[in-house]
Order: sequence, then structure tokens, then C-alpha cells
Amino acid sequence: MARPTVKAVLLSPQRPLGDKPLVVVGPSLGTSSVLWTQAGALLGADFDVVAWDLPGHGVSPAATETFDVAELADAVVDLVDSIAPGERFHYAGVSLGGATGLQLGIKHGERLKSLSVQCSGAKIGTPEGWLERAETVRTQGTAVMIQGSAQRWFAAGFMDREPELSSRLLHSLRDADRFSYAFCCEALAGFDVRAELGSIRVPTQAVAGSEDAVVPPSFAKEIADGITAGGGTANAVTLEGVAHLAPAEAPAHVAELLKSLISWSETSGAAK
Repeated sequence: MARPTVKAVLLSPQRPLGDKPLVVVGPSLGTSSVLWTQAGALLGADFDVVAWDLPGHGVSPAATETFDVAELADAVVDLVDSIAPGERFHYAGVSLGGATGLQLGIKHGERLKSLSVQCSGAKIGTPEGWLERAETVRTQGTAVMIQGSAQRWFAAGFMDREPELSSRLLHSLRDADRFSYAFCCEALAGFDVRAELGSIRVPTQAVAGSEDAVVPPSFAKEIADGITAGGGTANAVTLEGVAHLAPAEAPAHVAELLKSLISWSETSGAAK
């Protein structure tokens, strides 16, 4: 396996990096930095907000071979080192981006100041389900996923209220490289860090959507419980009326949660 390459999109205003805390945000499978555009704008006055795209999604190049979630975490550290060498950073990620965050906490905890794991789990779905999806998309393309993803991603009424944003997110899925999407599915098939949660020492927030059928709020509680059982600090939060894409569905609420987490991590001394 070769480490994949991921590229970044700056969501905060153009200015020299380093004067403000760095916040790195990650996407869910099939989306891009579009997922974080609104929440990133709300954070942009106080933080340097950098979004990364999965291989073959958004601005990131397609993957040419298999990778696992730990290697996605390595790729995120490589990305940060390319823009702010050696810097510690706050991290927030959704679904596969959240799984990558857990791997960052387990494998690269010394680089993190805080961790927000959103609409994600320490294990998501079944290996069989992910491998089946990988094969479907490899043969039929990502467009075959649009209808099902629209139902899973958004709570009832969101697409009517936010037609432009939901359309942009579904276009990210349609435009994703089918082979890279399949590699991401295979990475999720092999992902299970439930036994390693206790090694995470960075202040962590597990955020769930009350309407999320993919990873219901019990998954966020499992993350928080696993971290605290090992002596770490974590809490679980459920957002009402939100399904699987919290930063798009509730950007103001997500931005406030992140601000409170970052403030808590700074004052607790964990980020010093």
C-alpha cells in the first residue's frame, strides 16, 4: 500500500498562516471541501481553516492503489507539514474524515490540540457492505450512489430548504473518481479502532445527528466512552434535526461546538 496524497482548500480569508490557530477539517465519503464552506466561513475570523479532500474527490488527485484509514491520517499530517511544518492543529472531520481523525488521535496524538469526530464511529457499517459498495461503484460509477446518498446525507426537508448546497454536495459525489471512491470504501471495510480509543489523549468531542441512520448517536457515545475509559477527556453531543452531514446541515451549531472545544482545550492546558 502507498500513502495517498490529499490536497487542501483554504476556507478562511487569505492571510499569512501562523497568526491564528490552525483548524484542519475533513470530508465524508463522496463530498468535498464544500461540506465545510459555511462552517469554515463562520470560524474564519478566529482561525486558519484548511479543508482537505479525499483521494479522487474535490482537488485531491485520484488514488492508484489501496490505502487504509491510518494512511489517510498520515497523508493529513503530510499535508499540514507542507503548509505549516511541525505545527500542532485542531482537527474536525465527518464520517470517513472523522474516522481519519480517530486515527490521528491514536497515531499522531502529539500533533493534535483537539479532535472533533462528527457523524462517525470507531467502526462504521460492515466489511461486506463496504466491499459490495466498492464493487458497485467501480463497475457502475459514483452516479449510482446519488439517490441513496441524498436520503442518507440529509434530514427531511433539508434539500428543499438548501437546494443549492445540497446540489453542490451531490455534484461532489457525481464528480468523484470511481476508483478512488472504491478504495475509500475498502479502507472503511478494514476500519475498526474500538479497542484503541483508550489511547486517545487529546480533548475530543463526538458529534452525532439525531436523524443519522448511518452512524446514530450511540456511535458518538461509544467514542466518548472509549476515550474516557482510557483516561482521556471526551464528550458526546447530539444535534437535533441533523442527519449525516452536520457541518452542512447545522453550520452555526457546528462552528459554536468547535469554538467551545478549542477554547476548552486551550484553557485545559492540553493544547500548550
